[in-house]
Amino acid sequence: MERLLAIEASDLTKSYGKSRGIRNLDLKVEAGDFFGFIGPNGAGKSTTIRTLLGLITPSSGSAKVLGYDIVSGKEKILEKVGYLPSEIHFYHGMKVRDVIKYSADLRKTDCSQKAEELCRRLDLDPGRKVDDLSLGNRKKVGIICAVQHHPDMLILDEPTSGLDPLMQKEFFTILQEENERGATIFFSSHILSEVQAYCRSAAFIKDGKILLSGKVGDLEQTGTRKVCITGLFDRSALLSLSGVTLTDEDAGQNPDKSVTKAADIRHSSVCFLYNGDINKLLSVLSRERIEDITITEPSLEEIFLHYYE
Repeated sequence: MERLLAIEASDLTKSYGKSRGIRNLDLKVEAGDFFGFIGPNGAGKSTTIRTLLGLITPSSGSAKVLGYDIVSGKEKILEKVGYLPSEIHFYHGMKVRDVIKYSADLRKTDCSQKAEELCRRLDLDPGRKVDDLSLGNRKKVGIICAVQHHPDMLILDEPTSGLDPLMQKEFFTILQEENERGATIFFSSHILSEVQAYCRSAAFIKDGKILLSGKVGDLEQTGTRKVCITGLFDRSALLSLSGVTLTDEDAGQNPDKSVTKAADIRHSSVCFLYNGDINKLLSVLSRERIEDITITEPSLEEIFLHYYE
């Protein structure tokens, strides 16, 4: 039986002229999923989120969120979604409790009990003025406003920036509880460990386009291998193989993927990603003096860096 979709976008485009937006974006998120939206700053994550929420009008294409069209049904979407923007702004002079109550009143819901619980769990003083809050505490206020009314879906844009590690852990515990209750979780991040630890599905976005998406476990099984070798070997022979990508550390040592003549053959260690013919790799290595070799599945972060080079 086909699963219901919380987000369904087809050829979704938002153009800013010469500035980068999103282009022909296709995205599907199942209802009840815990979904990570991965990309560096400027990749198009925030533009995608604001377009899906109807906060900005798409240039072309279409999308539905919780079954509602993002243009004609944006009021319904905003009613049923809890949204945390990447940058938090509040009215000046208000206290934390006033901001939280104002958010609840907009939804005509009494959230006082849940808000009190969340303030306690996030170690947030509701009596403080928002003007005096640090970035992390401002982010906590935004989290409470997004979560307190138990929305059908939470859309969170870079939610952990500014939170210390203990608060990040508690924040994800709160999200897991909401997800177990039935809410769909969709959050953007450039921190791969967060996505790998908590998400069941994910999508990579680069330059406003989706590179790949799917279950996190499937994304980790791309056929690309991480190879680490130690010994006396010809680095240029390795780099001549089709399918070799230096890891970030080794690429930094040789940014143009070239080596000097003196360094062509030397006792060394190197790690690289390889998605070519494994027999060709083994054939090259058999001619070298290899002391140690490991071939493993790359982490999600290493796959991410591989696609972004």
